Amino acid sequence: MLKTFALVALTCLLFGEAALAAEPIPDIQLKAKYTEVAVFFDAAIKSDAPLLKYLTSASNGWAAKTLKELVEQRKEMNDLPADIRNRPWESERTYTQSSLVAGRYVSIIRADYNYTGGAHPNRANDTLLWDRQAGKMISIRPFFTELADGGPAMTAIRDAVVADLKLEKKKRDNDNPDMSLVDALEPKLLKIGPVSLAPSTSAGKSSGLSFHYGPYAVGSYAEGDYDAFVPWEKFKPYLSAEGSAIFGGQRPKDDDKGPQ
Repeated sequence: MLKTFALVALTCLLFGEAALAAEPIPDIQLKAKYTEVAVFFDAAIKSDAPLLKYLTSASNGWAAKTLKELVEQRKEMNDLPADIRNRPWESERTYTQSSLVAGRYVSIIRADYNYTGGAHPNRANDTLLWDRQAGKMISIRPFFTELADGGPAMTAIRDAVVADLKLEKKKRDNDNPDMSLVDALEPKLLKIGPVSLAPSTSAGKSSGLSFHYGPYAVGSYAEGDYDAFVPWEKFKPYLSAEGSAIFGGQRPKDDDKGPQ
């Protein structure tokens, strides 16, 4: 009996340690009573010293500001029952490198997760584009001859995004998919959604543009995240010399992950 108990205890201990080991360790972490703010960087970002320095500086400011705001919000809950007032709150920000193009352009997906005691957490996506050579964040504008709001390039990109999103919507709900938020997308770079350079089957190239939508952006919370892909051929006529140099090839199959 003692041997059996010892074996069970050891097994539980090992599984417990494995579970703890699987939990990612925050690269930045701030805490207050019942409240925690954390930031995570993936391995690719940590291996790029200038990029890591930039993101760490920005994230330290974000974490401090966010913790302060959450603490202030809690002060307004003093009249609520303790079981509601003392629920743990979390705010997390995760940075993941999604592609490296021409050994220079690093696309980063920033995923935000927030839980402040409601019915469910809130999530949102954003993207960043780091130019290793310039040592700064840039936009995709230099890759195009024009990206004016409502112009030919943005209209072509918007139409391709809408078409791809509608296909995915029908896969998830073939009977009655709600397309209203998709149809409302505007042909404007700052309105259409977070964009990244998609990886390619051709080394050093990008196969097109990926747009990343969190819950509520183009559908209900229950629908989850959506990604829309625009092959580079769709906007080839509008590429600058710099853009023509980096786009090519096809989207790798493992980059099309489907519903998140």
